[in-house]
This record gives sequence, C-alpha cells and structure tokens, in this order.
Amino acid sequence: MHDFTYIGNELYCEKVSIRKIAQEVGTPVYIYSSNTLRNHYQVFDAAFSGIPHIVCFAVKANSNLSILKLFASEGGGADIVSGGELFRALKAGIDPQKIVFAGIGKTEDEISFALKSNILMFNVESPLELKKINEVAGNLALKARVALRVNPDIDPKTHPYISTGLKKSKFGIAIKNAIEEYQLASTLPNIEIVGIHKHIGSQITEVSPFVAAMERILDLVKKLKESGIDIKYIDAGGGLGIRYKDEEPPHPGELGKALLPLIKDAGCTLIFEPGRVLAGNAGILVTRVLYLKTGETKNFVIVDAGMNDLIRPSLYEAHHEIIPIEKREGSSFKADVVGPICESGDFLAKDRNVMKPEPGELLAVMSAGAYGFTMSSNYNSRPRVAEVMVEGDKYTVIRKRESYEDLIRGE
Repeated sequence: MHDFTYIGNELYCEKVSIRKIAQEVGTPVYIYSSNTLRNHYQVFDAAFSGIPHIVCFAVKANSNLSILKLFASEGGGADIVSGGELFRALKAGIDPQKIVFAGIGKTEDEISFALKSNILMFNVESPLELKKINEVAGNLALKARVALRVNPDIDPKTHPYISTGLKKSKFGIAIKNAIEEYQLASTLPNIEIVGIHKHIGSQITEVSPFVAAMERILDLVKKLKESGIDIKYIDAGGGLGIRYKDEEPPHPGELGKALLPLIKDAGCTLIFEPGRVLAGNAGILVTRVLYLKTGETKNFVIVDAGMNDLIRPSLYEAHHEIIPIEKREGSSFKADVVGPICESGDFLAKDRNVMKPEPGELLAVMSAGAYGFTMSSNYNSRPRVAEVMVEGDKYTVIRKRESYEDLIRGE
C-alpha cells in the first residue's frame, strides 16, 4: 500500500502534485509519503500486539532524521550498524532503551559511544568482538548488555548479496557453537547476557524461512535456559520483502500469525528490525528525461538520476517500476533507462518497455524509499539530491540538495 496515485493524468503523493515538487525543488529528488510510513509502521506493530515487542527500524534503510523522528513518535526504536547511525537515532529522539547495535566491525570508539548512550543491547557477531566489548565496558566501569547473533543456516531464498544466515555468511556465530560462546560470555565480568539475535537476509518473500529460523532459535533458547543462561529478548531481525515488480510478499499480519504461536510462551520480549517493509514503498525517486538516443542495437532514455543516486539496479540488477509523472497518449518502446554517470553499469532499468518520453518529461522510479538515498554517493562529483516529505496537502524539504561547495567541504 502506498500514497502515490494518479489524480486524472497526473501523479500525486498524497494530495501534492509531484510535478509541482519537481518544479520547485528540482530533480533528481526523493519524495516520501508520511502517511505511508506511518501506516506501514502501525500495521507491522499491530501484527505482534499479542506479545511484548519492540519494532526497531533498520536505520540503514533510510536514515533521514525526519523519517526517524516519525517512527520515534509512533513508539519505534532503531536497529543501528554504526556510530553514525547511533548519532542519528539519538538526534531523532529515539529512546536508547529501544536501540540495538548490530554489525560485524564495531570499533572501540563506537562501542564506547553506545555504552555511554545506554543502548538496550549489542548484537555480538564474534568471540573477539565480545571480548573487546567486555574490555571497553570495563574501562568505563559499565556493564554491556549483549545478545549473540546466531547464524541458523537457513536459506532465505533471496539475492545472494542480501542473504546473511547461511553457513558461508560473514555474519553471526554458527548455531552449533552458540552454547559454547554463550558460556564464554557468561564468564566475562563486564558482560550481561540479555538476548539472542538472528537475521537471515533481506527482501524475503516467504514466511517459511522466518518460521524455520525461529524454531531453531527457540530450541537454542530452551537449551540455554536449561544451562542457566536466561534470555530476555529474542531479536528476530528483519528482512520481510516488498513488491517491486510481481513479487507476492506476505503481509506482516501473516508473519505475525505464523510466529506468535511459536513464541507466545517463550517468556521473552520479541524485537523486530524492519527496514524495507516500512520505507521501501513509501518513497520514489523523481528524475527528468535529458535525451533520447538510438544506438545500433538499443534505445536509451538518458535521465538526470544515476547510479550514484540509486545504486540498487546496478548493484543487484534490482527492478524498480518506472512510470511517467503525467500520463499521455503515445507509443511505447523498449529502452534502457540510463543516467549520466561515466560507467557502463549506470542504469535504472534495462530492456524496459516504457512510454516513449520527450526530453524534459518527468519519470518516477518507484519503491525507492529504502536503500535509495542512504546508498547514494558523490561519484563523478555529483551533489547528492534533495529529500522531500509530503504530509497531506503540504510538503517539506527534509534534506537540502547539496551544492558544489558541499562537495569540497573539508578538503
């Protein structure tokens, strides 16, 4: 569900014309619907209302302060993977006791920052990291609350680059070694074991991998409790997919129905880390057609947004629907939609049947609210684009477009 719809022949976000925003703010520009973001959060939160739970938005999906503030106002927490994301979450007013810190390469400075901020817990990825957290906590005369990230070796049936729960993954501790690692943690004087964490991948479009992984984790929780290690939090990670093209991802309610019977008697608070499912379809990237070009074997629609603005198609060959801002009569043709970056891999779509546009026309790249701006760069010395939030019949620029001066700041 999203709030990008045609009124007559013109695309709107809620009650605001996309064309109006593009004229006043320029292109390329990311546009988000506050109503969609809020609705997605509320639906996900309601799916687990039967048990104690915390919804920690995956900040890596979209770290704009206005979006983080919106989720904070709904009672949401944050799943962070860096000191910078912690800084953003705190600036947005997210309760530190609803912040969980994942990632395999936490630095000493980041660990110290998180301990001083009194976050809920670290999701620990390796024995050496566990020892480093213990050391830093000891130097600060603090106790570090931790969960160990356990790799359940479940195939999430998604793109290999965003699968994280297989044996060959760099993430987590092998489930067969988990009890031994928990016993190590229990001997460290500055460590308080509070939870267990798993995350099997991203853009998962079936419930069954979540269920299989949870069953393995719950079996481990039972064994840990039998050995005297009490688990208060089960962090189930994120990864629920969205529709980009013709996927049929499960509704959060279906995920809730499948998982609640398994965990309702576990005596634990459930943590979820949704990112894409909350933000993905709440945002679009608007771009302007610069030129049409007919090659020897292909047609090209050259636009002003490139792989530096939205890298998912180049990185994963990810599909994003591309639609005109203004519908009109005309013929369609097959073309690559490409940007201005000097790389052959700079494309937003390949061999796509699109309405043949004219230079100057506006196109919307759909489902760009997650892993869009956060993965953008200044490659080719291109200023990063503006971000806009729509609420009803008004819009606000929530991140200004960078200037050329911004490009050399600090050099």
